[in-house]
Amino acid sequence: MTQRRPSPLVLTYFILLFLLSMLLMLRLLWPFTSMLILSYFLSSIAKPVYDFLDHQMPSSLASLITCTLIVLLVFVPLIFFVVALSSEAYHLLEVTKGTNIAETLSAYVQNNAIYIRLDNLLQGYGFQVEMGQITSALSEFGTTAAKFIYTQASIWAGNILNFILNFLMMILIIFFILIEREKLVNFLLHLSPLPNNHDLLLMDKFERIAGAILVGNGICGVIQGIFGGLAFAFLGFSSPILWGCIMGIMAFLPIVGIGAVLGPAALYLIIQGHLITGLGLALFYIFLSMGVEYLLKPKLVGGQVQMHTILVFLSIIGGLAVFGILGIIYGPLIFTAFLTLSDIYIDNYERYITCENDEC
Repeated sequence: MTQRRPSPLVLTYFILLFLLSMLLMLRLLWPFTSMLILSYFLSSIAKPVYDFLDHQMPSSLASLITCTLIVLLVFVPLIFFVVALSSEAYHLLEVTKGTNIAETLSAYVQNNAIYIRLDNLLQGYGFQVEMGQITSALSEFGTTAAKFIYTQASIWAGNILNFILNFLMMILIIFFILIEREKLVNFLLHLSPLPNNHDLLLMDKFERIAGAILVGNGICGVIQGIFGGLAFAFLGFSSPILWGCIMGIMAFLPIVGIGAVLGPAALYLIIQGHLITGLGLALFYIFLSMGVEYLLKPKLVGGQVQMHTILVFLSIIGGLAVFGILGIIYGPLIFTAFLTLSDIYIDNYERYITCENDEC
């Protein structure tokens, strides 16, 4: 029996009700948006492990083991790291509180023999080095970075119970996503008015860029942060965990990278008179950065991040400014969505929108 087409009034009424229910649902889920997004992408990353286990045992047990591995690999180290990071950031802020770092550093550098010779040499060629501006910029960068890291770490550490509950909720969501993933994808495909191939293309792009960021850039950032922090600890710099964390975050940024921290540190050692140590730190930075960026990262990421370097840089900077630390993920995802939709528009819809007659 053929179903009769609904009247325009019924169809309009249903669409309004459907949109209202969707808005109310989004309002209810809005506080959990970040949790749901991270859960979905973590489940995508863990899917190969789940698929392997799913062939050996029941789905619920395979999902439970996969979630247990996520807890052991992510949650346990993260708790230790947050506590240590919060302590070091608080100590650094206490040390710098009430101290004019720029004036102290400027007075020290300007009385340094190497700086005096370099300044005289540059003045002979007509160049004037304004050390006050340089030290002021460096101190402002250090203080801003410390405040940012401390704010993020103290939010987690100060609400440790809330942090644990949120993580456990994420694990619970991941548990069910792994089991019901195929049904969820089919539901979203059926609900979307776009053709299935367009929806699948968007999902595939999202999963690839998220996997590249969380796995590829994440692992590379952790490696550079750990080795950078160890180098700071070996050289006797204070707060090596804090600076290692800053380097781990900076490692996500193309062009800049960990050189934003190791470069000034090497320059500081050279100005202080430790020429060999400063040059050694500069060489360490070159080998670490080149080794990770050109040897390890291509193997982990491959061609998954198909965006120009400057777009990746801007998307991460913009994401950090708008969304905080999660902007490292959200920024590139937003750019990816725009670029993918742009390709779909150019290939499938542009000719219908730009037509000026009925022949298209």
